[in-house]
Amino acid sequence: MTVHVIRMPDLGEGIAEVELVAWRVQAGDAVAEDQVLADVMTDKATVEIPSSVAGQVLALGGEVGQMLAVGAELIRIELGGDAGVTQASPPPLAVQAPPAAAAITLVPPRDTAPARPAEATQRPIASPAVRVRAWELGIDLNQVAATGTAGRVMQADLEAHVARHGPGAAPPRPAAARAILATDATQTVKIIGLRRKIAQKMQESKRRIPHYTYVEEIDVTELEALRERLNAKWGAQRGHLTLLAFIIRATVLAAAEFPQVNARFDDEAGVLTVHGAVHLGIATQTDSGLMVPVLRDAQAHGLWDNAAEVLRLAGAARAGKVARDELSGSTLTITSLGRLGGIMSTPVINHPEVAIIGVNRIALRPVIREGLVVARQLMNLSSSFDHRVVDGAYAAAFVQCLRAYLEHPGTLFVE
Repeated sequence: MTVHVIRMPDLGEGIAEVELVAWRVQAGDAVAEDQVLADVMTDKATVEIPSSVAGQVLALGGEVGQMLAVGAELIRIELGGDAGVTQASPPPLAVQAPPAAAAITLVPPRDTAPARPAEATQRPIASPAVRVRAWELGIDLNQVAATGTAGRVMQADLEAHVARHGPGAAPPRPAAARAILATDATQTVKIIGLRRKIAQKMQESKRRIPHYTYVEEIDVTELEALRERLNAKWGAQRGHLTLLAFIIRATVLAAAEFPQVNARFDDEAGVLTVHGAVHLGIATQTDSGLMVPVLRDAQAHGLWDNAAEVLRLAGAARAGKVARDELSGSTLTITSLGRLGGIMSTPVINHPEVAIIGVNRIALRPVIREGLVVARQLMNLSSSFDHRVVDGAYAAAFVQCLRAYLEHPGTLFVE
């Protein structure tokens, strides 16, 4: 027989090793040429490794969660025919959004039988959050049309199914699900893939950066009135404007006046790089975890162009179609929890940046203006800074500059 060895290819960008996050095949499986064999994760994205040959899988080169060096043996495939071993040249690569953040092993309570392997293999691919939501709605995920990578059911797929068919009766619980709901059930969660990258990134940021958070209340009554007028007049032709589009515009203008917040700090070299262009990281929650696609050159584009690009980037991230180069190079990050409520937060800086702007929810509150109590729409900005390179007074002045632009929205358009 002929055995074809596929080794971990060089993914470029100085990547020396990757994390194996999922096998798409097992020993004994027949594979076709260009069939995806495994998913591996770099620091920025998950990459699919396809097969350059057709044959039968003999052996896998690692376990999920293991780090593989470039050039390490990934898989062996039997081609048949003359004996010998051939070495695979690096196959073409495709990029996808990372798979589910955690692999969960269920430990059933006493006297409860574990789920049969046949049941496990028939389960649709979906994140734990999607499964919980489906159960709440009484939807069998097998009936939902999946649009995610490798047939993954996304949150948007579930909502689309409900919009078309409405909620249904809850399907029978598999044994594994019954185990989760039992009072003495436990879960063993292996943190791999995107979730591990998020954990490492957050730990590194908090370990290296002395954070401090500055919270300011913003009166967005006039801004919201302007946004509603613009959407009423131009929304159908130019697209819907969210509050984020105006915050991006204010951030661009404020960063021009306070450039030190639009920077990256190499603490090992002791070098602060202040950027003229504003490349905004837009923190985006996906079914697989938190991703930060980058709105490049926000200063060079208008209100609607930036709004459309943010919508595209967020959609690509949630659908698993964001490109690798769209996940790196940000100089300042905006994170919004407004839809989830809360009056303030303490956002974690996206290392090696030196600042992050946190947007909280808008609430109608009583305010005293000219001696009268009036209702105004108020919102807090919760912004964190790297105290090594951004002094408190400088950060406060930057936030007050943001506040002035947002409370007087006409100034956003005065050059």
